[in-house]
Amino acid sequence: MQQNASDPATTCDDTPLPPPLVAAPVEVFANGATGLTRDDSIAAEVPIALVFNGISHAVMMATPQDLSAFALGFALSEGLIDSMADCRGIDVFTAADAASCEVQLEISAACFARLKEKRRALAGRTGCGVCGIDSLQALDLLPERVARQPWLDQLDVASVLKAVNGMQPLQRLNAEAGSLHAAGWASPGGELLMLMEDVGRHNALDKLIGQLAEQKRLGEPGFVVMSSRASYELVRKCARMGIGALATVSAPTALAVQIAQQAQIRLWGLCRGTRAVRYTA
Repeated sequence: MQQNASDPATTCDDTPLPPPLVAAPVEVFANGATGLTRDDSIAAEVPIALVFNGISHAVMMATPQDLSAFALGFALSEGLIDSMADCRGIDVFTAADAASCEVQLEISAACFARLKEKRRALAGRTGCGVCGIDSLQALDLLPERVARQPWLDQLDVASVLKAVNGMQPLQRLNAEAGSLHAAGWASPGGELLMLMEDVGRHNALDKLIGQLAEQKRLGEPGFVVMSSRASYELVRKCARMGIGALATVSAPTALAVQIAQQAQIRLWGLCRGTRAVRYTA
């Protein structure tokens, strides 16, 4: 079984990355007893600036590890680049105060021209609070249709639950801090092959997609499992990457189900213990 692979302890300029977990004193109260003071691990939530060809595109709050995979997965799942070949290089930097990070990506001229055009189209809008956009049209709710893969019809509930139930032993950061989401990649038989963690569920999925791209495994038979609910943006990212199935621990939203139906993605939710619900065929 392959576990999650983290970034090196330093960035490309040998500056240490901020730690993914921070120690802090807390008081623990249980069963009416007086609070017990101890040191506890708390998940770090750090601003990560994503810069494409020298132009800042987004600042995401994320766990400061696996940042190269995160940036690559974000670029792919958001349609900023079309394939791994469009990414010419990735460099990770830590700010002087170690309170933030910057990931610089060099992308192809064609993708960069498209990105600049998209930025011009969004200029001047008043944001509604959803990713800084002001209309449902800008949400891009028309997903690609995922080609039906032969193995998908053989994907049964036992394989789905095997993969979902296999996440917890690999969630090493969450075991210490209790506040991180996980995104895992499973074989059609339910073997969990890879797992990435982040305080943001969409960040965890982007890290997983980026890791698959780096290992040239995008397109191989398999499905995504997540420790969160299934929200629309997770299904949208899977559709863009041609991933045919998504299974989550919590329930999906109605919009997530709608997009999964449009994209022909098999969506499972409430996958807990021996029970799961399939929302789309």
